[in-house]
Amino acid sequence: MSRIGKSPIVIPAGVTVEVKDGIITVKGKRGQLVQEFSDVNVTVEGDQVSVERSSDHKDHRAKHGLYRSLISNMVVGVSEGFTKELELVGVGYRASNQGQKLDLALGYSHNIVLEIAPEVSLETISEKGKNPIVKLTSFDKQLLGQVAAKIRGFRKPEPYKGKGVKFVGEVLRRKAGKSA
Repeated sequence: MSRIGKSPIVIPAGVTVEVKDGIITVKGKRGQLVQEFSDVNVTVEGDQVSVERSSDHKDHRAKHGLYRSLISNMVVGVSEGFTKELELVGVGYRASNQGQKLDLALGYSHNIVLEIAPEVSLETISEKGKNPIVKLTSFDKQLLGQVAAKIRGFRKPEPYKGKGVKFVGEVLRRKAGKSA
């Protein structure tokens, strides 16, 4: 039995969960999320959601913990939300935003302008003497991770000087340069 899959999900106050025809809908103060599911049985009893697999088939066992985690992330997202912070490490690396447009200067001959999805709120922090930080907040964990990965992909941190776009708190594997 999946250790993650068998634990029930507690629904906090102000969040409603509806299950109908293989689709689960979670509504809260931050927004609404919808997820399709198959090969598992999702039941809502009082203030708890439980996920049970329909058989012991390999695919059903694999999806048991997956759907439980997805539903849990949906419940946490619509009640509290998720935040990711990206740090721009490098001389001349800058970030600014105008509404949902993120303008990045990452050492290329041109600035990168990225239109961020309306579900993700965007904030840029630029303090003197510190690296610029791009702060992303959303109720949808999957979308947030996708947007953060896209921004990080423009200039991944390199192992010698550590320059690039990295997550705040991310530990990079550093390499020694050539020795004289």
